Amino acid sequence: MCTFTQLLSSTRRGARLARLLAVTELRSRGVSQELTERTELVVAELAANAVLHGRLPGRCFRLTLVLDPTAAHLRIEVSDARGDLHPHPRPTSGAPDPLPTGGRGLSLVTALADHWDCVPYPPSGKTVRAVLMTPAGA
Repeated sequence: MCTFTQLLSSTRRGARLARLLAVTELRSRGVSQELTERTELVVAELAANAVLHGRLPGRCFRLTLVLDPTAAHLRIEVSDARGDLHPHPRPTSGAPDPLPTGGRGLSLVTALADHWDCVPYPPSGKTVRAVLMTPAGA
């Protein structure tokens, strides 16, 4: 099992760095291009949500990647300081707005991840976790 963890500033620059660090880490471990690309998109969305919705002044967010070749999955965790705001998948009712200004991030995570959830992050934050199954040979 390989674990990578990094604290990042709760800024747009921190969110961008989270994405770049995730890609660099997976490439250094020889992970498949397909899984690396899916991870890049999921990390980008979760980090952006942490910065936009989970930010408290002076508090960082945490990116954790756990690659478990035996279980054939990669777990992405993004923890932030706002435990009072828990994300939930949006129901798909009616015709979607073709040009919404936001709100597609978790739909993208739902489409790319095999599973995602949100759990408390002590003392008062939350962690959004997404699991991506690794293709054979990843």
